[in-house]
Amino acid sequence: MTDQEAGLTRRDFMKGVGGVALGMAAGVPAPAFGRAAQAGTSRVVLIRNESVVSAAGVMNGQLVQQMLDEAMVALFGRSEPSDCWRQIIRPDDVVGIKSNEWRFLPTPPEVEQAIRTRVLQTGVPEHNVAIADQRVLQNDTFRRSTALINTRPMRTHAWSGVGSLIKNYVMFVPHPEEYHPDACADLATLWSLPITRGKTRLNILVMLTPQFHNVGPHHFDRSYVWPYGGLIVSTDPVAADSIGLRIIQQKRRLVFGEDRPLQPTAHHIALADRVHHLGNSDMSRIELVRIGWNDDSLI
Repeated sequence: MTDQEAGLTRRDFMKGVGGVALGMAAGVPAPAFGRAAQAGTSRVVLIRNESVVSAAGVMNGQLVQQMLDEAMVALFGRSEPSDCWRQIIRPDDVVGIKSNEWRFLPTPPEVEQAIRTRVLQTGVPEHNVAIADQRVLQNDTFRRSTALINTRPMRTHAWSGVGSLIKNYVMFVPHPEEYHPDACADLATLWSLPITRGKTRLNILVMLTPQFHNVGPHHFDRSYVWPYGGLIVSTDPVAADSIGLRIIQQKRRLVFGEDRPLQPTAHHIALADRVHHLGNSDMSRIELVRIGWNDDSLI
């Protein structure tokens, strides 16, 4: 899909960014944009760099920071990354960076540190910033949090089709297995818990080395991981997940030579839109902004 097909022109882009800026100026919390997007469109930035992951699988932290900075400028329409972060984080915020610790494909520390660096530069004290995953309920900073940044790698998943941004909040409940029925259909309800409701300021879906296939729970095979070299950034987790899901599905078609559906299907993403109204899953309501390397983008 081209920018034209996505309905995105420079005038539309600046108009949308202006709406975001106006909302912040009026005191509308950033998380409201995802829900408000139900009536309009959601902006998603896909940024890629062919050199960010080496042939040996080593991440270039400097390039990761540069990619995140460029994505923020494109998402919020400010001239400097620092201005973008100050638009969503205040010095008096308590910020939880919700990461993912799955041992085979965790959120890269380079991504975590890139986020932490920019959050601290907004004036938030170090003791009010934490990075955590499985022990968020025991983490004092997350319990006190006023703002959340959500980030994790994209991968196929035996229980939900894909593990992505919406699912990343499953550690905010004592018993995640309670959300497994019907291929984790109601994961979006995690975003209405007291510890998460109205707090998410930004979502970063890590597509640096995503996993496009698995066999059973916790299965990992490096042959099903590829150097896509991307980050997907949005205030709308549903829209970001929808873009990531399309990329995964297209990769599966190319590798397997046929349209091989995920087992189970990742229908929780569409349900997050249609039933839970968390954000937009329909491509006609997603403005996709592309930056950088475009070879084999798969979307």
